[in-house]
Amino acid sequence: MIYDNTRKSIIYAMIKRTIYLGNPYYVSVKDKQLLLQSIEAKGIDKTLMKQLPLEDLGILILDHQQITLTHSVLQQMAAYNIALVSCDANHMPASLLMPLEGHNTMQERFRNQIEASEPLKKQMWQQTMKAKIGNQAQLLAKIGFTEESKSLKQWAADVNSGDTYNLEGRAAVLYWKTIFSEFIPYFTRERMGMFPNNLLNYSYTIIRAAVARALVGSGMLPTLGIHHKNKYNAYCLADDIMEPYRIYADQLVYDILKESSGKLIELDKDTKAKILSLLAKEVIINEQRSPMLVALQRTTSSLAQGFEGTNRKIAYPIFE
Repeated sequence: MIYDNTRKSIIYAMIKRTIYLGNPYYVSVKDKQLLLQSIEAKGIDKTLMKQLPLEDLGILILDHQQITLTHSVLQQMAAYNIALVSCDANHMPASLLMPLEGHNTMQERFRNQIEASEPLKKQMWQQTMKAKIGNQAQLLAKIGFTEESKSLKQWAADVNSGDTYNLEGRAAVLYWKTIFSEFIPYFTRERMGMFPNNLLNYSYTIIRAAVARALVGSGMLPTLGIHHKNKYNAYCLADDIMEPYRIYADQLVYDILKESSGKLIELDKDTKAKILSLLAKEVIINEQRSPMLVALQRTTSSLAQGFEGTNRKIAYPIFE
């Protein structure tokens, strides 16, 4: 099972591809190509299943216990800034491998990030929450919850520096109570909760990997967050910056529920393929449309400029 989310665009010649491997493969590299060979019961099938240019890849997802990689694959993943996601026995993303170097002025950008003042980080978090809650309001309005949308729009406008009144939490209570209510009357958003939490978890993990990749590409440490702080979390900044992008996963899960009339949907290969298409979805930043993978690079680039002091506004998407 191999599938990816390749899309063509008039503006962007080729979006970086997200490759999902769900069967046993022997994975190697040669001449700047990723080579995939099938692993059968008797060993490696010498027949080449697929050959992929490394420069076209953005994310590689491994979802089978019998996938074998050569060490050179890991080296080339880092060299080409390809995020390598490994799934556990339950087929949920469990780890993310990222390069230690990803930008030619990395040391300077690390220093800017480390030395960022608390007021600056609070202002960045304010922008992030305004964008997140505003996008949540837009989605609720789109699916017919007008009054709830009005409340979220007001809370988005009222978010202060650092969101000291925790309007994010207040908005979350109303948002999750509402968004799936026509299918699931008492839905609760919990990581280990009932369906469709599993679909949300998978979707968020894919976006998180893409955000981490974009941060490294912009020369920043995904570990040092502007709001999230957890000594056990290596991707605090990715968790911060992905917040306004979660809305696209939420919409996708809503559409899946609507298509199934709220019936239980397994996280099978077809559902995963739909989720992987998120990264090719067009989003709007400053009235310009671009695929999410490209938009994320714009967002992280503006964030780096914010740490440098050359830009005061993070380029976040506006949901429509």
